[in-house]
Amino acid sequence: MHNTGTAREDAQAHTSRIRALFVPRDMSQGPPWKRIAEFAFPMLLGNFAQQLYNTVDAVVVGNSRWGYNALAAVGNAMPVLNLLLALFVGIATGAGVLVSQHFGARDREALSKSIGNCLTVTAIASLLIMLAGPLLTGPLLKAVGTLPAMYEGCKRYLDIFFYGIAGFFFYNILAGVLRGLGDSFSALLFLLIASLLNIALDLALVDSMGVAGVALATVIAQFISAILCLLKLLRLKDVFALKKSDFRPDRACLGRIMQLGVPSGVNQALISCAMMMVQRLINGFGSEMFVACNVMVMRVDGYAMLPNFSFGQAMGTYAGQNIGARRLDRLSVGAKQGLLLSLGTSLVLTPLVLLCGPMLMRLFTPEQVLINMSMEMLYILAAGYVAMAVTQVLQGVMRGAGDTMTPMWITLGANIALRIPLAYGLVALAARMGASQSTQQKMVFLSLLICWICGTIVTTILYKKGGWKKRQVHAIEQVP
Repeated sequence: MHNTGTAREDAQAHTSRIRALFVPRDMSQGPPWKRIAEFAFPMLLGNFAQQLYNTVDAVVVGNSRWGYNALAAVGNAMPVLNLLLALFVGIATGAGVLVSQHFGARDREALSKSIGNCLTVTAIASLLIMLAGPLLTGPLLKAVGTLPAMYEGCKRYLDIFFYGIAGFFFYNILAGVLRGLGDSFSALLFLLIASLLNIALDLALVDSMGVAGVALATVIAQFISAILCLLKLLRLKDVFALKKSDFRPDRACLGRIMQLGVPSGVNQALISCAMMMVQRLINGFGSEMFVACNVMVMRVDGYAMLPNFSFGQAMGTYAGQNIGARRLDRLSVGAKQGLLLSLGTSLVLTPLVLLCGPMLMRLFTPEQVLINMSMEMLYILAAGYVAMAVTQVLQGVMRGAGDTMTPMWITLGANIALRIPLAYGLVALAARMGASQSTQQKMVFLSLLICWICGTIVTTILYKKGGWKKRQVHAIEQVP
């Protein structure tokens, strides 16, 4: 009997630990590094699953009978896709910050209203993009100088994606709400399920449909992940309870979401414009292999960037909850500990990505020339991954404190005022000096490295100056 009772108690304890992973987490209590790590590492895995979406798409299509031409087509479509989705992704970021502040303040009514308004905005945005997206893809693809061999594939990919855009939008907003509540584990689990489904659908559809099959697989998987997030939120009745009135647009609530999210959305839209201009430069070489090379590097690059974005998002939630709870004393120590965690993770992961790089590149294509070209570009970017660890953590604290403008201006300056003229200028200079086309192509990636490092320097200076701290006072005034 004693053994049976002990076994039952052990099973109950184990079940309780598992359940604890799926509940909203209060980041205004306990050791900052521990709360940040508990939140960031599930998010790191979640971002890994998100990156897996794009990677599997590229791997399957690159190894299909369509070859690296189709791989290039998928990559060429991404700047256009990012441009049309950027504003909403920013709004989702603002929603997450607002939710974290209301959760930290334990304001159940305001939390419910903010979540309801988020869902209303998402439904409207889904309808608008579903109608406008397919009309804009053609002109935008021509604007980036899409090569004729890739145009039809890019157009089909984007049209299918936009027709099913509701899944993408609702997943992002609902996962943002869950993260704002401190629950990054549920979003991770649902994304992993969707990623596995996406892999299975890719394998089933790509050989017969080409890049259109990639888009259809992604749309279906995103709808599944959005539904799972919604079901999870509806079960959190002890945290908030949605009423019909919460879905009615509220001027103050929407204004606060827009205030927090639009700067980030505009930021992302302008970065996407910069990406389109750089894509035009890449297409200007007239080489589908170089376009495919860029796709492969950006896919592998995404894994090296995972800890940076994960800790940046974690610091935004950490700062938002502590401001909502009026625990400003925890911000400075939390920022230092979060930065150490991010740097340590990045210093481990970056060499691992470089070491495994040739094997990773080989997943996309059997073409050895293309693999070698991609690795040369990846080595150029390596130092930038550590620099971006600093940038993302410090900017995450700023955004969580309510200062979304400073990160926006820094990012815009680095990606538009610096990156575009530098990329075009370095390529032109290399050509004028008689450098080979390979050297000219490397200048595109060198410009990106310089952009990252300069952004880190400016972010560190402005963070230390402390102007963002004034936003804390305003944020506290906005939270009852």
